[in-house]
Amino acid sequence: MSEPIISDIEIKLNISEPEDIIWRIIRNKCGAWPRYGKIVKKSLDARDKNHICWRYQVQYSLQPYTPPEKTYEKVASDKKIAIIGAGPAGLFCAVRLVQHGLKPVIIERGEDVKSRAETCRKFFDERELDTSSNILFGEGGAGAFSDGKLNTQTRENLNDDVLELFVKFGAPKEILYNNKPHVGSDNLYNVLQNIRRFLEDNGVTYMFNTTFTGFSRTENRISSLQLKNSRTGEESELPVDVAVLCPGHSARDTFEMLDGEKIHMEPTEFSIGVRIEHLSEAISKAQYGKNYKLLPPADYKLVSHAHERTVFTFCMCPGGMVIPAVNEEGELAINGMSMFARDGANSNSALMVQMKRKDFGADDLFAGMRFQREIERKAFACGKDYSAPVQLYKDFKSNRVSSGYGEVTPSYPVGCTFAPLGEILPPVCVEAIKAAIPDMGRRLKGFDSPSAVMTGVETRFSSPVKIVRDRTCQSVSLKGLYPCGEGAGYSGGITSSAADGLFVAEAVARNLQ
Repeated sequence: MSEPIISDIEIKLNISEPEDIIWRIIRNKCGAWPRYGKIVKKSLDARDKNHICWRYQVQYSLQPYTPPEKTYEKVASDKKIAIIGAGPAGLFCAVRLVQHGLKPVIIERGEDVKSRAETCRKFFDERELDTSSNILFGEGGAGAFSDGKLNTQTRENLNDDVLELFVKFGAPKEILYNNKPHVGSDNLYNVLQNIRRFLEDNGVTYMFNTTFTGFSRTENRISSLQLKNSRTGEESELPVDVAVLCPGHSARDTFEMLDGEKIHMEPTEFSIGVRIEHLSEAISKAQYGKNYKLLPPADYKLVSHAHERTVFTFCMCPGGMVIPAVNEEGELAINGMSMFARDGANSNSALMVQMKRKDFGADDLFAGMRFQREIERKAFACGKDYSAPVQLYKDFKSNRVSSGYGEVTPSYPVGCTFAPLGEILPPVCVEAIKAAIPDMGRRLKGFDSPSAVMTGVETRFSSPVKIVRDRTCQSVSLKGLYPCGEGAGYSGGITSSAADGLFVAEAVARNLQ
């Protein structure tokens, strides 16, 4: 029997037309209903605000067709495998190892996502920080409490695998074809629990509330992990042949331990800045014009070269909120998040400035980490109990402390304190942001609104160090240790971290063969 002919077609729909009309359009074109159909890509064309439309790329066939399922070669090995960190990199690494017939142990210093959510709510209400389980640490990693965006420009060959796995575990199917896929923190909560059920059903063991504190080596190969229970303080040792290290970008104690054990790492440059909030409705009006109510909340992506330092928006959260992103006492950093509906009153994004090594004031491995900590401690000192320093844009540019809000009320849930952000951030960062906001306002009407709220500080953009690995994905200093994900310096964001987890899992499987 011959293979069915798969045809491609581009279809444009008015924003008021339902998506399922696509199949009727194909029927009218071909004279028969398609027996197979798949939306490959969906994007919004808003270049002409008077004629906004949805554009679709669709594959279809008039004959029955079932795409072949992906298969993975089983690896026969009795090697003991541990994955350190249950963020996107660690979890997707575990999924791919299971697909190869392997059964790793997952070690996570924080709690399972359900317990972790309760701990975070308690922190919001009572300001008591759990340094082991929080917005940054625990099942799902920092990405569990984020906007849930799945945009990336790296490892394109693995990105489709990541999206397909997300859908397999309960994410909305439209992320497979939306130009800007978005899961939302509420959906991620369920996805993470479904991943855990799949892994445990296939022989994977989780060790929550367990911190990786050290390791032993035999002839320059890792042989065991030293662990400590985050609740009881009980110490233990776990024999391993392979350890995939997915620490997350904020595992500062892990970086310091690795340095003491002579694991080769390199300092990296990163960006810092603030969160800027506008009314979600104002952003949608600016982007879409009079038809904004017929469309999802608008996003944006802006870059400014008005200053010698590039300034850019990052992790834009339509209808979202600003949240604390802390794991160490006496320090304050922030992030943005949103639910799937993105129906909050405000929209926010990080407004980031590229930092250079010379800004750190020292030329050693942890200079960047100290630089982050210094800024975060200044931000914490402005208020109390993790309240965030805020300033209206009109006051930021005039170097005065704000005294009240305009049309935008900050969404940060732990309380805000009016403070001079210019005294918290480095001067070059302040100068760059002051130059960038009016420049961005020329391209997005209202971005430079005087009442836009700026909240500090966004410092956890990426890891301040990179754990160097070789062509086999193993540490150049220790065989059997596989640095992986954002904290190791090989990704940035949910999708690229998950993709790196798949990439490293394939390397582990090859090496075990």
